[in-house]
Amino acid sequence: MSPTTKEGQRAELHKTIWRIANDLRGAVDGWDFKTYVLGLLFYRFISENLIAYLNKGEHAAGNPDFDYAAISDDEAELGRKDTVQEKGFYILPSELFAKVRERASSDMNLNETLERTFKNIEASAVGAGSEDDLKGLFDDLDVNSNKLGPTVAKRNEKLVRLLNAVGDLKLSDVGDTVIDTFGDAYEFLMTMYASQAGKSGGEFFTPQEVSELLARITVVGKTQVNKVYDPACGSGSLLLKYAKVLGKDGVRQGYFGQEINLTTYNLARINMFLHDINYEKFDIAHGDTLLDPKHWDEEPFEAIVSNPPYSIHWEGKDNPLLINDERFAPAGVLAPKSKADLAFTMHILSWLAVNGTAAIVEFPGVLYRGGAERKIRKYLVDNNYIDTVIQLPPNLFFGTTIATCIIVLKKSKKDNSILFIDASDQFEHSGNKNKLNDENRQHILDWFTKRKDTDYRVKLVSSEQIGQNEYNIAVSSYVQQKDTREKIDIHKLNQQIAGIVEREQQLRTQIDAIVADLEGKS
Repeated sequence: MSPTTKEGQRAELHKTIWRIANDLRGAVDGWDFKTYVLGLLFYRFISENLIAYLNKGEHAAGNPDFDYAAISDDEAELGRKDTVQEKGFYILPSELFAKVRERASSDMNLNETLERTFKNIEASAVGAGSEDDLKGLFDDLDVNSNKLGPTVAKRNEKLVRLLNAVGDLKLSDVGDTVIDTFGDAYEFLMTMYASQAGKSGGEFFTPQEVSELLARITVVGKTQVNKVYDPACGSGSLLLKYAKVLGKDGVRQGYFGQEINLTTYNLARINMFLHDINYEKFDIAHGDTLLDPKHWDEEPFEAIVSNPPYSIHWEGKDNPLLINDERFAPAGVLAPKSKADLAFTMHILSWLAVNGTAAIVEFPGVLYRGGAERKIRKYLVDNNYIDTVIQLPPNLFFGTTIATCIIVLKKSKKDNSILFIDASDQFEHSGNKNKLNDENRQHILDWFTKRKDTDYRVKLVSSEQIGQNEYNIAVSSYVQQKDTREKIDIHKLNQQIAGIVEREQQLRTQIDAIVADLEGKS
């Protein structure tokens, strides 16, 4: 594809990013090195974003020659307070990405310069509404780490190369806007690192095509929603799909999520900024959602998406307070200590608005395992909260090859049945993974919205029938598999056999005659 096209330019950008990551990585493990590339990409973004914002304001006010990057720090201080209220942060001209990069090769104390700059950016938000959103964003970008080199000089040499590489990316030439480009570059980098991170990759990143499917499922028939939520948000990729599906103004009150891993929590906040979701429109919290949820004042949510960790341990019945928690108490039992999957499901249901929809990626075992999980399924089925179960293809996610499923929850269903969809063959093979392409996703959405039986594909099953089947909600229990074996016409086969027997008899007679003739001559 020609690099002059949008997709061609994006492909060129991806090649460049891949080359940077590999050329500069050296002794730094790829999973650790992502912190430096992503962190400096974010630093460049907020620098350029701030310049564009301030220049636009001054130009509109009748000062067409104004260039924030060209004024002194003293002059810039005059606008700090108002800018922080609007943007949530502030960067002095001397500390902008381009300025630091310009001096980098001659800065003997580059590591100190960067460390001070990052602290100043975070400090600019102290006391403002954005303080929690900026706090600790650069903590994982350790410019003094031995991973960059054994000496300060070696570390600074690597930092110079990083700054130049990130600075040379022609981001403004790709996509519709610079903002979209930064977001695209960031998503590509996270996909690349997730694919190389083994099992841990799946813990922070959901493939974009799966994220989009989940988001579309939860907003069928809607052009706007009030608030969206993910209780195990990873790097925020699921939440950000709403901006694509509904448009930037499609989420009226904001994006909410919680993440237990500190590094991944920082990635999610950075991801929000890079997709131009300003600080007042998102609230990403750090902590254990099951034991200490942070958004009590914001629930309920109209749209919830999640790909929570599969079958992790949690306190469960060892914590006597949990059985009385209003999120878990209605089922009368807690999810097993060794399998917290349905604890996340109950939490999501509790925080789902009456007019809302939740789409959750689940480990397949939750569909049929017995014990406490069966009791929780009974509660969900008997109270008509499960809307749909979708069987996904295998090998879609990073770090695992299992065939997962999607459970769709609603509190206001129009019928007392559950829709089962077998989408296990809806994929194309891409590299060493399977992928849901546009056609695959549309097929699933069509089956979901039509809610009608389709041979070998979709089955609408009454709650009563599911109860009679021990509350097993595995798709394979209700959607009949198509028999791909060759059909045999028995009557025709018997005729063929009879013909073969008759022909065999004729041949035997002929052979006997030949043998008799030979014996007579002898």
